[in-house]
Amino acid sequence: MIKRVDLFKKIRHAFRYGRIVALLGPRQCGKTTLARQFISPDAAHYFDLEDPVGAAKLAEPMNVLSKLKGMVVIDEIQRQPDLFPILRVLADRKPLPAKFLILGSASPELIKHSSESLAGRLARVAMTGFTLAEVGLAACDRLWLRGGFPRSFLSKAEKDSVHWRKDFIQSFVERDLPAYGITLPPLTLSRLWVMLAHYHGQLLNSSEIARSLGINELTVKRYVDVLSGVFMVRQLQPWHANIKKRQVKAPKIYIRDTGILHNLLGIKTRDDLLANPKYGASWEGYVIEEVIRSVEPDDVYFWATYNGAEIDLVFSKRGRMYGVECKRADAPTMTPSMKIALEDLKLARIAVIYPGKQRYSLHKQVEVVPFEAVANGFTGIFPKTGRF
Repeated sequence: MIKRVDLFKKIRHAFRYGRIVALLGPRQCGKTTLARQFISPDAAHYFDLEDPVGAAKLAEPMNVLSKLKGMVVIDEIQRQPDLFPILRVLADRKPLPAKFLILGSASPELIKHSSESLAGRLARVAMTGFTLAEVGLAACDRLWLRGGFPRSFLSKAEKDSVHWRKDFIQSFVERDLPAYGITLPPLTLSRLWVMLAHYHGQLLNSSEIARSLGINELTVKRYVDVLSGVFMVRQLQPWHANIKKRQVKAPKIYIRDTGILHNLLGIKTRDDLLANPKYGASWEGYVIEEVIRSVEPDDVYFWATYNGAEIDLVFSKRGRMYGVECKRADAPTMTPSMKIALEDLKLARIAVIYPGKQRYSLHKQVEVVPFEAVANGFTGIFPKTGRF
C-alpha cells in the first residue's frame, strides 16, 4: 500500500481553518481509503451516498447527523446536494461537536450548492491518483504508462491494468456521465472521449468534433465542460498578454490521467507508447499534470500566438508568472518562443523539463531541469508550496 502522507497532512491542516473539509477528486482515485483513516471502524460515522444503504441512513439527515460527535465522513456528496444547507446549520453550532469530511467526484463549479451554502465554512483539498512524489522515481515510467488510478497502477500484470481501465471508461460512460445530464447514447459518448484523446495536447476544435459526431457545437462544449468538472479532462486556457501580437484564444485539451489516455488511444504496452504518434503529447500532458500537483500554482494557462510562439504551461505563484516547456529531447536548447515569452510575458523564470539527468542554464532566466525534480518539489526552481 502506498501511503499518501502529504494528502493526510493537508486534510488535517484544512480542519484548522475550515469547519467542513471537502476532499475532491476523480472517482476511484483513493478518496474513500484516505478518508477512512480519519474515523474509527464504527460505520455510524461513515455514509456512502452511492450505496442505497448509506443513502437510506440519511433519509432524515438533520436528525441523524446532529447526534454524532467527532469526525463524520460523507462520501459522493454530489449525489445529495440538499445536504449542503443542513451541513451549514450543523457547522455553525457552538461548541462544534462534530467535524465533517465530505468527498466528491465533481468540482465545486459542478456542485454549485457547495459554494453557495457553505461559503466561509468550507476548506477544499484537491486529490488525484498517485503522483510521482508518492510512487518514487523508480516507478516513473510505470506511472506514465498506467496512470495514477490506484487499481490501475498497482495491478500485478499489465493486462490487468488495461482491463481495469477499460471497465472504468465503460462504467463512466454508461453510468456516471448520464448522472450529470449528458444524454448522448453511450456509443456517441465513447466516440467523443476517443476524439478528445486524439486532440490531447492540441487546441480544442469543438466545431470539427460536432460535425464528426453529428451534434451541436454548443453540446460538445457543454459536455467537455462536464468532463472537466469530473476531473477527467483539463481544458488549459490561453493566457492573454497585453501585446500587439495575435494570440490564440481556444483552450488546449488534455486527458488528465495518462493511463486513461493510453486506453482511449489503444496503447497497451510501453512499446505501443513509443511507436504511437501521440507519444510526445502524452509525455507533455504527464509532465504538466505532475508540475501542477507539485507546484500548486494559483492559476494555470498556456500561451501561444498565431506567429508560432508558444509556451506549454504558464502559471502564477505568489504574484509572479512562470513558464514551463516540456521537451522530450536529449539536450534541449534555447528557442525563439522562450525569448519572445520572456520579453512579452515578463516571466520570472522558464523551466525546460526533459527526461535527462543534468541540470543546466540556457539563459539567466531559463534552466533545463530533469523531470525527476518534480518528485522533490522543484527545489530552488519555483517558489515552495505551503507546508502544513
